[in-house]
Amino acid sequence: MGITRIIGIALIVLGAAGLAYKQFSYTKETHDANIGDLHLSLKEKESVSVPTWLGGGAVVLGIVLLVLPARKS
Repeated sequence: MGITRIIGIALIVLGAAGLAYKQFSYTKETHDANIGDLHLSLKEKESVSVPTWLGGGAVVLGIVLLVLPARKS
């Protein structure tokens, strides 16, 4: 299996996940303070939305990469 096919499959999977979930969130640690035995940290929850056109475009590009014939060197 060539690298083009692997990239195509990955684009299809990631594009489908983007279409299904529409957004993802992650936690980012922004501040950390240590005062003696007292340890303080601040964590912020960030959210990123995935546009529909981006997920659909990734799926279409993945399909195109799978359909294209592999080049022989």
